[in-house]
Amino acid sequence: MAKEEKSRAMKEQVKGKAKEAMGRMTGNERMTAEGKADQMKGDARQAKEKGKDTFKH
Repeated sequence: MAKEEKSRAMKEQVKGKAKEAMGRMTGNERMTAEGKADQMKGDARQAKEKGKDTFKH
């Protein structure tokens, strides 16, 4: 389960970076903001999983 969550976090981060870059290229502020939000969700998910790993050991 943890590996699935970690990979989901990475996917969200990559998707967010791509969305943010696309928004900047097209001048779409909404897409840029959505990309940043996706990245933050991925970061939060990754931090949660790291916390779980810390307490696991």
